[in-house]
Amino acid sequence: MVISVMSLHQHMQSKWTVSCTLRFVIWLKMSIEEHVSFAPTLKQLYSSAISIQVAVLPSLISFWVANYFGEQMNQTMANTQSDSLLSGPLVDIYVGKTKRHWALHRNLLCHHSERLESELQESHDSKRKWIDKLELPDHDPAGFELLVKWMYQGRLDDVSDIADPQEKYEYAVKCYKLYMLCDRFEMPQLKNVAMDQYRKGLHDAELVPDAQEINELYRKSPSGSPFRRLMTKIAARQIMDPESDADVETYRECFEENPDFVVDLVKSIKLGTGGMLFDDPTAGDNCEYHDHEGAPNCQIRGKGKVKLGKHSFH
Repeated sequence: MVISVMSLHQHMQSKWTVSCTLRFVIWLKMSIEEHVSFAPTLKQLYSSAISIQVAVLPSLISFWVANYFGEQMNQTMANTQSDSLLSGPLVDIYVGKTKRHWALHRNLLCHHSERLESELQESHDSKRKWIDKLELPDHDPAGFELLVKWMYQGRLDDVSDIADPQEKYEYAVKCYKLYMLCDRFEMPQLKNVAMDQYRKGLHDAELVPDAQEINELYRKSPSGSPFRRLMTKIAARQIMDPESDADVETYRECFEENPDFVVDLVKSIKLGTGGMLFDDPTAGDNCEYHDHEGAPNCQIRGKGKVKLGKHSFH
């Protein structure tokens, strides 16, 4: 039998295609068994490949290549972005009264906060000009240290991993200071993480801020902020707890320096008690509201004469 060069080529190509199909199916099965996840639908693909026609092999190979190299491409793009953020000019940042110094990448700072990006620019002859220095005298270096760690490492330590209760509490306080920085730079995601870590730290340590701390935290927090609401709820719970030594008098300093604290505290108590209705003060024992010393009969007259006014009850 005479076989033309073209026929021989087609015959060999067909055998090669079938062989590749079989090898591809075998590889796919082994990949599933070894938990290799180049694509999220390997099991479905393997089931289909058992009865697949040779003609669709190019599509299968394209699918595999797209998924495998797609992941590689995504990783490459992520690495490229990371290299870009960690390049370029540095900004000198001075934090707190001690002016603790950090030199941070401007690209990274601007990537995480549009507000911070605007603070690193100033208007000059109707043009925006970058500045290379930022001072934060009203913020704490301990909180800024956590912010830097999150920017460069993408994570915060979990307070649950800290064993000592006092160290838990101290870390929680640092998270509050981070919260204040996030509020300034409009970073809501990290701000919520800081709040969660603060509350978890207090709960795990079984410690809460005292009246003096609450006064300071409430005063420094923005009006209407979740942190103010948290402080008043902590104070309300301490006041209403029968096993606590704290009472309303404990928080007198908070009342004097923060008028809004009184309103927020009353709201917290009302919500915390479920809007419990008190006894009617206009009914019941009259003596409770009489101006006299305790006696078996409040109608007993003293030595002085009672002067009647123009109006009296009959």
